[in-house]
Amino acid sequence: MKSNILYSSRISSLAKLNRLLMSETYSDAKFFILVDENTYNQCLPLLISKVSALENADFFEVPVGEEAKSLEVAAQLWGALLDSGADRNSVILNLGGGCVSDIGGFVAAGFKRGIRYINIPTTLVGMIDASIGGKTAVNVENAKNQVGFFHQPDAVCIYPDFLDTLPDLELVSGALEMAKTLLLSDEKAFVNLANSFVGCAKYPLDEIKKYIVQCVDFKQSVVSADPYDKSIRKMLNLGHTFGHAIESYMLEQNRAITHGIAVGIGLECALYLSTMKLGFSKDIYTLFKQMLHHIVDFERFTLADTEHILSYMRQDKKNHDGLILCVLLQEVGAPVIDVAIDENEIRDALLKFGKF
Repeated sequence: MKSNILYSSRISSLAKLNRLLMSETYSDAKFFILVDENTYNQCLPLLISKVSALENADFFEVPVGEEAKSLEVAAQLWGALLDSGADRNSVILNLGGGCVSDIGGFVAAGFKRGIRYINIPTTLVGMIDASIGGKTAVNVENAKNQVGFFHQPDAVCIYPDFLDTLPDLELVSGALEMAKTLLLSDEKAFVNLANSFVGCAKYPLDEIKKYIVQCVDFKQSVVSADPYDKSIRKMLNLGHTFGHAIESYMLEQNRAITHGIAVGIGLECALYLSTMKLGFSKDIYTLFKQMLHHIVDFERFTLADTEHILSYMRQDKKNHDGLILCVLLQEVGAPVIDVAIDENEIRDALLKFGKF
């Protein structure tokens, strides 16, 4: 199933969402809105004021960030749905970033063997990546996304004005996911985005907003061609084999970082290996490093750090036959999927991180 993407044009995407929820398709639906503390305070009032179909919706609140993505939270939400009289016609609307859409989609996939859900992303990572594609998951023992379902959202509502509520850290996180998408698809756009960050004292929100629709359309096209992640969709994992392991390790150390920053660090490692193994452009690699280190202040990894990160990479669900597999780039727009990387190459990439 292909999700309906609602963009703002001359009509607000929230107005389009209201029209959709008032249609015959949802005439028997009971609506449940999933929020975290941030979106409850900053986004829910606007959503209710703009989408009259949700005036009588129930809402549930989950913890902020990765803490929400657990089997315990999922069980609590399933219980709350039962207590609220939810049935197979019910619809969950996930108002938040990637963690909210992950746990909300996971709960929707499991409840009554699958109910409908709609993503309303409020972060840049959510808009261009996490809300699209139907991957839903929870974490197990700090390991990212170990239990989950493929369950496509009915619709994704992209309302860029929600970005105005974000702290700078969340914009940085999303910009690094955006850079990943443009490295997979459009060299000119990537160069423009990277240079706008390197040459800007503050974060160029107007420049970021220019590429949202392009990134969403690219991911939607890849997902439509490979909905169950069997072939070309794997390209979207560029930077994520390193990134997920780094994110898990930092969580274990009680030094949690955002998903997008972890992916940005993972991208630097993957691009470094791309230059070493596939002849990827050193100029593009250097430009990405300049962008990353202009906006992210992060210490270098020690040898002890690399061993812990490596232990998480050995658990990556994309591994096969004992091999750690990674997406690398021959050039911008030309990914190579399932490249086997040995453990010394991983150590080398992690230890090179941050060195100019």
